[in-house]
Amino acid sequence: MHITKMHGLGNDFIVIEERAADPAGLARGLCRRRLSVGADGLLLVEPSEIADVKMRIINADGSEAEMCGNGVRCFARYVYDKGIVKTPDMAIETLAGVVRPRLVVENGEVAAVRVDMGVPSFAAADVPVLADDPLDFEVCGQRAASVLCGVPHTLVLTDELETAEIGTAGPRIEKDPLFPRGTNVNFVRLIDRHTAQMRTWERGAGRTLACGTGAAGCAALLHPKGLAANEIDMHVQAGVLHIELAPDGHAFMTGAAAYVFEGETF
Repeated sequence: MHITKMHGLGNDFIVIEERAADPAGLARGLCRRRLSVGADGLLLVEPSEIADVKMRIINADGSEAEMCGNGVRCFARYVYDKGIVKTPDMAIETLAGVVRPRLVVENGEVAAVRVDMGVPSFAAADVPVLADDPLDFEVCGQRAASVLCGVPHTLVLTDELETAEIGTAGPRIEKDPLFPRGTNVNFVRLIDRHTAQMRTWERGAGRTLACGTGAAGCAALLHPKGLAANEIDMHVQAGVLHIELAPDGHAFMTGAAAYVFEGETF
């Protein structure tokens, strides 16, 4: 099987064009770090009847996610570079709907990918979260807010990321009964209205170096509270994701997508 390893600011994926009989089992096998290729998830390239191409993302634990911001940037670059999609503006079918990335090409090279993430939803039933007010509730001893941005995201503000209990509070919040489908958990430290730091515990993958849907979702939560401007740089462990919030509610994410290697595996 031919594989391509890619990453979006350290959030890494294995891209496969071949049809997989057991995607969940394949993801669990290939994504094991130190024992196999290692990755946060598997990206499957499939044909689409409603868009240019279809992306499926299978998390490292075998669960399937609706969407992935860093993953869709890597996917968009891959299908463009491989000639599967001929134009830098494209439509990609996901379980969260059709996502529209645009490749930023400079001197013939893809410098970044800008993605229209759609309109984040703050409705409790959409996230879903069993809270009276999804924009302000308590979970596992933390004040939190939740949003659906392709996938469920929960924001926890902190004054100090280094002491935030990401590896302990993250999995507890992810699986708390308040979240019928689980949730991604983002710990955010605000620097100013245009800058923040973010660390993420991802549903089905654990700690990751970046989260695109999380960055967009957190920006969408912070802006109405007056804590962030309509454009903000989210500093993740391996770089920066730029988020723009349009007047019509759409969230746009811009960030890098890079190759690691290509090869064959059994």
